[in-house]
Amino acid sequence: QVQLVESGGGLVQAGGSLRLSCAASGRTFSTHAMGWFRQAPGKEREFVARIRWSDGGTYYANSVKGRFTISRDNAKNTVSLQMNSLKPEDTAVYFCAARRSVGLTTKPDEYDYWGQGTQVIVSS
Repeated sequence: QVQLVESGGGLVQAGGSLRLSCAASGRTFSTHAMGWFRQAPGKEREFVARIRWSDGGTYYANSVKGRFTISRDNAKNTVSLQMNSLKPEDTAVYFCAARRSVGLTTKPDEYDYWGQGTQVIVSS
């Protein structure tokens, strides 16, 4: 099992920045990649970004490309999401997720472990 705990959410004005962190514990060696997803009220959970533990390879949703940066610290088993130039449409609960299998995917169902989420609110 892998446990994931997110932190760093909050309220920020449009144009501002926030940094989310995800601490992983347990059998983290069994995971291949980490992802960030978000879910706004009344909407489906959507992919934000993903990073591989091994080489730091990243992939972003078009909606956040150029504004968000995902990074990892293998020694500390943490993954971060730096969010800049935030927009009101970025408002959502942000979830950290871990995937065991190799291969790029943006589908929530193909991630194996999930954190509880952290709320991000961007005011206009």
